[in-house]
Amino acid sequence: MNFPSLYAAFNSREINKALDLMHSDVEWPNVMEGKMLTGKEAIRDYWTRQWQALNPTVVPEDIEVLKDGRLKIKVRQVVRDMQGKLLADGYVYHVYTIKDGLIVKMEVD
Repeated sequence: MNFPSLYAAFNSREINKALDLMHSDVEWPNVMEGKMLTGKEAIRDYWTRQWQALNPTVVPEDIEVLKDGRLKIKVRQVVRDMQGKLLADGYVYHVYTIKDGLIVKMEVD
């Protein structure tokens, strides 16, 4: 799994490049509404709506392999509004389940 390319695609708003790294039935957190999404089209819709309201960037800084095989990535997350005002700047952890080289689930820890 090429996580730098996933984050680069997200940050440059290249949805298709990011979705190509995911299983068709991927589970993904909708942090804005507090629920899980299933499938690439649900993620496409979520990101499209998110990017109309916010300008987030995420940069992976460290990767840890957990005992169960999932990957935990420390991510610096900077969120600005559409006028450029800083709303958040801090660290979150993204936890990925990978199967056959594709993301099947992502959780925010």
